[in-house]
Formats: sequence, structure tokens, C-alpha cells
Amino acid sequence: MPDLTPLAKFYKKTRQERIDTLEQAEWISEAQARILRESLGLSDNTASHMIENQLSLYQIPYGIALNFVINGKPYLIPMATEEPSVIAAASNAAKLVSLSNPDGFVTESLDRQMVGQIALTNVTEPDLAMLKVQKKEEELLTIANLAHPSIVKRGGGATSIQVKWIPANESNPDSFLVVYLTVDTKEAMGANMLNTMLESLVAPLEALIGGQRLMAILSNYASQSLVRATCVVKPQILASVTYSGELVRDKIISASNFARADIYRATTHNKGIMNGIDALVLASGNDWRAIEAGAHAYASQSGSYQPLATWSKDEDGNLVGEIVLPMPVGTVGGSIAIHPMAQLSHQLLGSPQAKELAQIIGALGLAQNLAALKALVTVGIQKGHMSLQAKSLLIACGATDEEIEPLTEALLKEPHLNQETAMTLLKAYRG
Repeated sequence: MPDLTPLAKFYKKTRQERIDTLEQAEWISEAQARILRESLGLSDNTASHMIENQLSLYQIPYGIALNFVINGKPYLIPMATEEPSVIAAASNAAKLVSLSNPDGFVTESLDRQMVGQIALTNVTEPDLAMLKVQKKEEELLTIANLAHPSIVKRGGGATSIQVKWIPANESNPDSFLVVYLTVDTKEAMGANMLNTMLESLVAPLEALIGGQRLMAILSNYASQSLVRATCVVKPQILASVTYSGELVRDKIISASNFARADIYRATTHNKGIMNGIDALVLASGNDWRAIEAGAHAYASQSGSYQPLATWSKDEDGNLVGEIVLPMPVGTVGGSIAIHPMAQLSHQLLGSPQAKELAQIIGALGLAQNLAALKALVTVGIQKGHMSLQAKSLLIACGATDEEIEPLTEALLKEPHLNQETAMTLLKAYRG
């Protein structure tokens, strides 16, 4: 197991020192260190084949969150994000969890299958149509699997079909017969796979039940690809000079209850969770937009938008956190196969399979929420942002690397943290 000791005060090291430290501690190989030192990202040639009308590359900072232990295994978690404090917050929360429990975050994948749908209109006898689909389920599954035989060879493939009639009503004049196809996509996220299977079923379904195809497409509401992460934090770990651990614990629980009761808070509660999740999903080459859409849909499944992570107290007085959300990420295909930094991210994580990657992402989301709530109910959310915000203002004013550190301290002492103040200090510093 790599040595954790050299990672102490990691944030105080220079970029080159951080890379050297990781290499010396055997967290990364010499080849991986070289990629990080040279910032070997996406080439223009590759980028031009990934999107249309490509002009250039838009870079986002790439770093690692520390202190994570998940199911007893230590991880360095790569994150691509432009938002200040996200990586530091995740690292700090992970440290609280690992100090409370040597196993750290406890995670599990509840299932891992994707769902697609075929919507048919002008179905004149919906009850009979649904009965026909149910009777022909095995034949339809065979057709779907023949459309993508390679996934069947890997142990996956189409597993079930459901059908639903959505009648017209006052608010929606159209009626739909919807056929849902569930597919075990193994290590792939599976969008192209699922869409290929769905397209293969359109003509057989139209012949079987009548009606006309409206669309055939996967759903990003991955309700059958859920991950759960939990953690336990001892109250004494939460204590500070100003607050007792029990008070911080109880305020975090109240903050969780507030998110349940108020949609304005629930939205921001979940946005903070996605700060971490999106950063790892992006770094791993997965589709963060699909993860966002599915997560927010899952938060609304009860008909009322709810927090994805909740906090309570166990019988021993420990703070207990839990998050459950869809996490249909993959480890093969798409940009994962062609983006050097995505490949490096998977290597930094130990080349996990899709289920393990989903669990890591779930744990990161829970850590992000713990950090945010702890800050909100104690010192406030702004304190951790101020130093990086000051640096950003100075960079925007044209400060050099040598000027940023001394001017940051001066700017943080000013009553107004804005660009005008930053420019005034920079001009005075330069004489």
C-alpha cells in the first residue's frame, strides 16, 4: 500500500513538489508523473474528431482529493473543477470520516442496469397492445440482444421489458404507449448500446401492436443503477475551539432537515454534492450532464424535490450520513478511451470496475455534503473561499506569481474583497 505520510501539508507544496511526492510515495508511476509534469492533455487532432467545428481547447484545473478511505481501501481522487475550495473541502471531510472509522466510507452498488424507452403514438387498443408485448417479451429481448451481441458475450445484454399506457388528459392532449427496455451494460455507460437495441425493436413493435414510433432513446433517469454511500463521524472529531462536537453534530442534522423542508435549500444542498461528483465524473471521462440530470430526477421521485444526502444520529451519538443516487458511469468507451487525462484518472483510482467507480463517486458526494454543512453551521461557507477568491481577483488584475502570495494576505485584511481593492493594492505594491 502506498505511504500516506508524505502527503501531509500537500497543499503547501508547489505543483512540481506534489508530483514528486506522489511519485516517491509510489502513488503514481514514473510515466504517470511525466504526464502530469508535461500537462499532456487532449491533442487538437483528437479534439477535432470529438466535436464539430472545433477551434481550441478549454482547460479546467485538475487536482486530487486526499484522505479518502472507502470500504477500508485508501484512494487518491482525481477531480477536474474550476470552483475554489471544492477539493480542500472534500479532503477535510474525508479526514474526519477516516479518523472516526478505519473503513472510512461504506459503499455499495444497489444495481447496475440502464433503461431505454420507445414511445409509440396512435395505438388504438392499448390494453391489447400491452398484453401482446408482455407475451412476446422473450422474443423482443432476443431481437434486442442480436442488435448488440458483443455485450451478451461479456455477460450483459437486455434483461427485461415493461410497458405502460399514458392516456391523454386535460394538460396533455397526446397519449403514448411506452415500452421500457432494461439492459445490463457491464463496464460501459451504455448510451450507444442501448440506443442501438431500442432502434432494433421499433419495427417489430409497430408490426406487433400498430401505432407509430415517436422516438426510441435511452433514459438518463438511471433508477436501476443506484449507489449508496454511508459514513459515521464521532462527535468529538467535529469539535472546535468555538463549538462542541455534539453541537456541530446536531446543527448538521438540523441543516439536513431544513433541506428536506425547503426546496430552495434542497437545491443548493444538492448542488454542493454535485460539486464533487461532477468533478470526478468529468475527470474520469464520463458524462457529467447525464449524472446531473439523473440525480435531480431521483431527488424529485417523491413528487417533492428532496436532498440526496441526509444526516442523523445513531444510538451511540455519532453523526451518520447517507447518500443514494443514480450513478450510471462506465470505465470503457467514449472519451475514456481517447482522453489521456481520463485514462490517468482511472489509473490513479486503481483502474476500478464500473461498480467500484460509482461507489467512489457516491462517497465523494457525501464527503462534499459533510464539508459544506459543517462549514455552514459553524464558521460560514465564505471563510474557506476567501483565500482562493482573493488570488483569483489578483490574477484578473494581472498580478504575477511572485506578487500573488504577499498581496493575498493584504487583500484578505481589507474590508472589501473586490477587484477594485485588488487593483489598488497591486498598484501600490508595484510603486
